[in-house]
Amino acid sequence: MFRHSKRSVLILLILIVAASCSFDYGDLEPSERTLPDLIMENVEYVRVRSSDPIAKFKAERAERYEKQGLMKLEKFSFEQYGERGEEINASGKAGLASINIESGDIFMEDGVRLEVESEEIIIETVQLDWQDSEHILSSGDDIEVNILQENGTNFTGIGLRIDARRREWEFSGAVFGTYIFEDDDDEEDDDTGDTEEIEPENFILSESEQRDSL
Repeated sequence: MFRHSKRSVLILLILIVAASCSFDYGDLEPSERTLPDLIMENVEYVRVRSSDPIAKFKAERAERYEKQGLMKLEKFSFEQYGERGEEINASGKAGLASINIESGDIFMEDGVRLEVESEEIIIETVQLDWQDSEHILSSGDDIEVNILQENGTNFTGIGLRIDARRREWEFSGAVFGTYIFEDDDDEEDDDTGDTEEIEPENFILSESEQRDSL
């Protein structure tokens, strides 16, 4: 159920690294190291493959810091498209982001929201951290993360950690709320699924368990 939610962060990472430019303004004095080397406003970038758009992102402000190897974005949003650029299959937004240009790591904060249209999943939280070399997406141990679906699924977990390679979800703290499970038989018989109340507990959700757990 959750296997594609990592795509939003992955494509955002690809776009930022691809869009960033390299400018050399010489060595900065210590008092000037907090000043950006490049400032861009109202940035919009579209990534194209075989003449078809595959992703787009926008930011009201982008700052590049050469010494620190960082790119900082304010009020940005992004969209990932399906085949031939005909449909949006993932999108997201956040108030602030900091990207390590060399490693590809990205930290998002201030109203983070990811939507995976193909899976009808929404992730909402105050911050998310993407470690590119390990393919790990995490919120931090004490951070609440809300998971929602249009079918009524709505639950909250503390300390989300997603291993994108293993496709495993883990909450380090309590998880509580409502999960509505729908299988093919449910969809054929009626529009309602089985509802399960999630009691506060710690749990790990792997790809093989996604259809039977929560």
